[in-house]
Amino acid sequence: MFHILLVEDDEKIRAIVADTLRKWQYQVTEVTAFDEVLAVFEQAQPHLVLLDINLPVFDGYYWCQQIRRISKVPILFLSSRDQNMDVIMAINMGGDDYVQKPFDLGVLVAKVSALLRRNYTYQDEQLQLAHRELVFNLAISSVAHGRQSAELSRNEFIILQLMMRHIGKIVSRDELMQALWNDEQFVDDNTLTVNVNRLRRKIALLGLEDYIVTRKGMGYIIE
Repeated sequence: MFHILLVEDDEKIRAIVADTLRKWQYQVTEVTAFDEVLAVFEQAQPHLVLLDINLPVFDGYYWCQQIRRISKVPILFLSSRDQNMDVIMAINMGGDDYVQKPFDLGVLVAKVSALLRRNYTYQDEQLQLAHRELVFNLAISSVAHGRQSAELSRNEFIILQLMMRHIGKIVSRDELMQALWNDEQFVDDNTLTVNVNRLRRKIALLGLEDYIVTRKGMGYIIE
């Protein structure tokens, strides 16, 4: 399970973000002592840091510099600042990405997922996802059923991971397009349909028909 350090002084925003990330099976440590961010970081040893810029005592730029002295962990800035210079400073200080408040939680989760995927090799067997005898190996982006297996494209990887983390729940087309779009490419409705159909065919060829079910007007579900 990936561990995220959340450094946000707005209690309401912190609670909402932390709850959302935990629903996505991330472990979250919330910083509440804003003069001890580095100490909490060293103790938590997170895989990713969500860092607000406007903080009490020292701002997020300061803490980003402190973290960068000892770690290359990905840092995603959260801020209500909307000037280009703020984004430039965040990246120049060592940040990996920037999300402007108010933000959509789906966008935030997609960016977190993309940063983790780009920065870590999936070696842990616990990161394999399995359902109805289909095994999804995130390390090598492949699916297997019995002795048969198939490689997934980047888009298919994102779609299947999102759906298998929400078994039994409908995932809307908007959620899927948002996840794909925020992985650094533009995806329209037709592109999503093509990718879902390709993914379905690959899984069907492994012997699992109707693995991804369409719920008309709502989205898709793996039951």
